[in-house]
Amino acid sequence: MRTNPAIQAAIDLTAGAAGGTACVLTGQPFDTAKVKMQTFPSMYKGLIECIVKTYKQVGLRGFYKGTTPALVANIAENSVLFMCYGFCQQIVKGVVGLDRKAKLSDLQNAAAGSFASAFAALVLCPTELVKCRLQTMHEMQLSGKIIQGHNTVWSVVKSVIQKDGPLGFYHGLSSTLLREVPGYFFFFGGYELSRTFFAAERPKDQLGPIPLMVSGGFGGICLWIAVYPVDCVKSRIQVLSMSGKQAGFMGTFANILRNEGVFALYSGLKPTLIRAFPANGALFLAYEYSRKMMMEQVDTY
Repeated sequence: MRTNPAIQAAIDLTAGAAGGTACVLTGQPFDTAKVKMQTFPSMYKGLIECIVKTYKQVGLRGFYKGTTPALVANIAENSVLFMCYGFCQQIVKGVVGLDRKAKLSDLQNAAAGSFASAFAALVLCPTELVKCRLQTMHEMQLSGKIIQGHNTVWSVVKSVIQKDGPLGFYHGLSSTLLREVPGYFFFFGGYELSRTFFAAERPKDQLGPIPLMVSGGFGGICLWIAVYPVDCVKSRIQVLSMSGKQAGFMGTFANILRNEGVFALYSGLKPTLIRAFPANGALFLAYEYSRKMMMEQVDTY
């Protein structure tokens, strides 16, 4: 049963959904701070000021703005990502001439994850756009870029459709792809490399929860360090397109460098790295354990 592609895909998709849920529930407040600092770096001098101002102005609920689309985004992304990851592993095996049951190297797994992320970006971009807009609605009003904000998922969705049509949900798609494809090479590469380190002579699937969480956290940090400036540009495009047409990736990137300097591309890096360890640790812990449980259930039949 293990080799049945349909069952394997369903297991990977379900386990990915479980991992995405765990990731959001663990790291949402830090993700909100990241997006606010990326989009409006002049409003916040650092993470502490961002946290204090957000709490004073909108209360604790301000840190959980966009949680619903974040859950949808992460469940959709990770379901597709891990399902495609399994398929892409088989493709890599075919390309390098390995048997279907052979184990890939850490570098080969990283390449499979990179290929899989291109498919995940297509489902991630629309939901992440809604999430980022909800997270920064207060700042958009404060800065005068919009007169009236939208405080619900439906109101944001309706405004996008009315203003830009269905394709409006894909503002920032090129930036998302530029972030995902190289980023997930480092994500899966860092994760697999760390698991190899902890496994030593044991099989990787026998690792306990602590090594899995540490490996997931290490993979997350590798991802964000590698592609953070790209994510910053993506957030700007997705949020500021509420107030009018924005330049593309290269235009936005050049504008930030020219008007704000290179360090503006790293606004919000601190909460991102703080979030990366617990959130991605929880993601891989939920993914690996739920996947293992489902595989064991399938093997009993």
